[in-house]
Amino acid sequence: MYMEVKNIRNFVVIAHIDHGKSTLADRMLEITNTIEKRKMREQVLDQMELEREKGITIKMQPVRMVYHANRGSNAKIEEEYILNLIDTPGHIDFSYEVSRALQAVEGAILLVDATQGVEAQTITNVLMAKSLGLKVIPVLNKIDLASAMIDESKKELEDLLKCKGDEVLQVSAKTGEGVEELLSRVIEVVPPPKYEYADKSRALVFDFSYSLHRGVIVYVRVTDGEIKKGDELAFAGSGEKFIVHEVGTFNPQEETREKLSPGEIGYIVTNIKKPAMGTVGDSIISPKNPLPALPGYMQPKPVVFASVYPTSADNFNNLKHALEILHLSDSSLNFEEESSGALGRGYRCGFLGMLHLEIITERLKREFYLEFVVAQPTITYTVKLLNGEQVNVYSPAVFPEEHLIKTIFEPWIEVNIITPPDRLGGILQIIYDHEARVSLTEQFGEARNILKAEMPLRELMRGLFEEIKSASAGYASLNYKIIGMREAPKGWITRLDILVADELVPALSRITSRKRIEREAEELVEKLKNLVPRALFVIKIQARGMGRIIASRTISALKKDVTGYLYGGDRTRKMKLWAKQKRGKSRMKESGKVNIPNDVFVKMMQ
Repeated sequence: MYMEVKNIRNFVVIAHIDHGKSTLADRMLEITNTIEKRKMREQVLDQMELEREKGITIKMQPVRMVYHANRGSNAKIEEEYILNLIDTPGHIDFSYEVSRALQAVEGAILLVDATQGVEAQTITNVLMAKSLGLKVIPVLNKIDLASAMIDESKKELEDLLKCKGDEVLQVSAKTGEGVEELLSRVIEVVPPPKYEYADKSRALVFDFSYSLHRGVIVYVRVTDGEIKKGDELAFAGSGEKFIVHEVGTFNPQEETREKLSPGEIGYIVTNIKKPAMGTVGDSIISPKNPLPALPGYMQPKPVVFASVYPTSADNFNNLKHALEILHLSDSSLNFEEESSGALGRGYRCGFLGMLHLEIITERLKREFYLEFVVAQPTITYTVKLLNGEQVNVYSPAVFPEEHLIKTIFEPWIEVNIITPPDRLGGILQIIYDHEARVSLTEQFGEARNILKAEMPLRELMRGLFEEIKSASAGYASLNYKIIGMREAPKGWITRLDILVADELVPALSRITSRKRIEREAEELVEKLKNLVPRALFVIKIQARGMGRIIASRTISALKKDVTGYLYGGDRTRKMKLWAKQKRGKSRMKESGKVNIPNDVFVKMMQ
């Protein structure tokens, strides 16, 4: 028999990027007096420096608010309610963060920018929330702007959710208009949490953080029983036991409490110093009186791979420790050890997209002060060789030679693009250039079209997001999902290598299509020519592919005046010094290696 916790509501805010989630959370924190006005700042729940710099949410962030009856507009609300909000990211690369947050709550606010309307990622978020049986509250934001298309956006939400017009709330997160009514709606329609056992402890792990002093800190949604300081608990998956050092809630900073009760969202300090001991989706249970583990989460599959090598071999263990800590709070990050003849030992890391890769590498630099080289990002290819062997290729450096390959299979994606009709022609031209096959174009709402297409995943990595945004003046949005592996035309996919001073640089190798190999070769050697420092001898930069040199550039040698200190005398003395310098440069050219600085690899990746 299930019991309800009547005064708690757990919900998330989901939306497309830049639709105002963080600003709405700010207004909620103000209205509930969770944060004093003198301590308020914009995007208060975006606590990472990177989030504030880029103006996007990267990590989901929980916060506990107390909402009193006398603040509400609905007279039926009694006493006070605990509102546990989880603010979620909007970019598609962080959709796994959203899916984890959705499983820890009973309701979701679907926030749509009235100046933009329903966008591609909005549809994905709605489908995830609906599949989990959550109560979805449709909300139009930015209604105070002159460019707001309120009627059109409202109709799109009605069609998407199959709801009535009066169910769509209208707010301005910037001014606070309608936010208090929204809080009242949350209390009215979001179901209260339920629990089955009052005397047995169980909680869902939806996130982690790590502290050097307090060890692993677990973010949980308590489903049964109570958790308090001194309790002996265990991770159901790993079996790791620990004594609870501290429990608390997020206000939005960590605030210690006596206990966490059923339905509450909070944190548990474990004092475990091993970052690799648990995973998100695991359950916290009592080892003395254990309950079955909760269903947990499906593990995400990385779609972009890049190898990371420390610039110094002494930092290899530091890099491993940093990746383990990041994996705690971002389980979509995968990594395993590998080695390269040129770069030494490192890790091949899997990411959910190019933005995810950029954020992780930035965090490694800023939070752990590491210096490293990032190899050219790629995706997974399945290659069948002529000898019958089948290999999965994650790195361009180990892509087989063309004469050994029988067939190549690559991942394909289904793309959904929502765009104004007048921008459709330009977008069609772009996606055809990216080898897309359009399957459907139909009207979406009153003034927009939805375009469905299939294309190779490798083409998504070539700046497709940016090109579509540019062609549509920012009005189009894109969402995608993996649909499986398909065979590539014979000889269509090939490896492009970069040689510096006749030496292969594995970190700069890339896999590309035959259609683009010449253009990419020219761009790479030209860019590298401007980045590699000059030496005392001529440096030759070459791009090699399809068994031949496709593009080449030369960096002239530095000139050193070896006769500058001489004065007067016979010219033959100068000629002897010049000849000696020439012989020295020849020896350097034959035996010397070009040292490529770390920042060159980073700039080449960008």
